[in-house]
Amino acid sequence: MDLAIIIVVQVLYAVASLVIISAGLAVIFGMMKVINLAHGEFMMLGAYATIAAIKLGVNLWVAIFLIAPIAVGLVGVVLERLVIRRLYGRMVDTMLATWGLSLLLVGIVTSIAGNTTAGVSAPLGNFMIGGYSVSGYTLVIIAVACVLALVIRWVLVRTQWGLIARGTMQNPEMANALGISPSYVYSVTFAVGAALSGLAGALLAPLTGVVPTMGAAFVAKAFITVIGGGPAILAGLVGASSLFGAINQLATFITTPVFGEVALLLAAIVMLRLLPQGITGRFFKGSL
Repeated sequence: MDLAIIIVVQVLYAVASLVIISAGLAVIFGMMKVINLAHGEFMMLGAYATIAAIKLGVNLWVAIFLIAPIAVGLVGVVLERLVIRRLYGRMVDTMLATWGLSLLLVGIVTSIAGNTTAGVSAPLGNFMIGGYSVSGYTLVIIAVACVLALVIRWVLVRTQWGLIARGTMQNPEMANALGISPSYVYSVTFAVGAALSGLAGALLAPLTGVVPTMGAAFVAKAFITVIGGGPAILAGLVGASSLFGAINQLATFITTPVFGEVALLLAAIVMLRLLPQGITGRFFKGSL
C-alpha cells in the first residue's frame, strides 16, 4: 500500500512538472502561434533571478512566486517589442529569431554568472510514507500545477482581459476596429507566457542544478507536451501532461530514468502518428 501511494505521488509530480514546464509555451504558441525556441532560456532566467534574489536576502517563496515571474516577464516585454513584434505571421522567421535569442541569453548569462552549477536547497524537508521518504517540495509542485491550471482557465474564461486576448488572436482586424490595440494585446500575452516560463524555472531551481544551458533539458519536453496537446490551450496542456507524465514516471519506476525519457518520446511519436492534430484535435473539440 505504501509503495502504491509513492507511485501515485511520483506520477502526479511528473504530470505537474510537465504542466509547469509547458504552461508558458502553451500560452505563447497556443494563442500567438509563435514558436518560442527561447522558452528554455526564459526558464533559466527565472532560476537565476531566484538565486540572485535569495542572495540579496529575499525570502525563497517571494523570489519564486514574485521576483522571478516579474523579472522574466519584463524581459519578455523587451524582446517582444524589439524582435518578436516584427515577425508575427512568419512562423519560420520567429523560430529562427527565438533560436538566436536563446543563444544570446545563454551567452550573456554565462559571461555574468560563469558556467558553474548554482543551486537552491529544496525547502520543507522530507516526510515519511511507511518506509519511504518523500520530499515535501514535491507536494508544492503538484499543488502549484493544479492552481496554475485553474488560474489560466479563470483568466481566459472569466475575465475581460482573457476574452479580449482570445478575440484578438482570432481576429485582430476586428479587435482593432473596436478600439483594441492588437500590438498591446500581443505584448502583454507574450509577457505573461514569459512570466510563466520564469515561474517554472524558479520552481525547478531547488530541484535541478542551475546552469546557463539548463533550458535545453526542458524545451524538448515542453514542445512535445504542447504539440501533443493539440489546439486547445488548457485541455491540451493538461491532457498531454497527464499522458506523457504518467508514461514517463511509470517507465522510470519499472526501468531507469533514461528509459523513462525514451518512453516519453516514443509515446509522443506514436500519439502524433495516430492523432496528427494532437489530443484535443480529436477529443475535447471546442474546449479551451
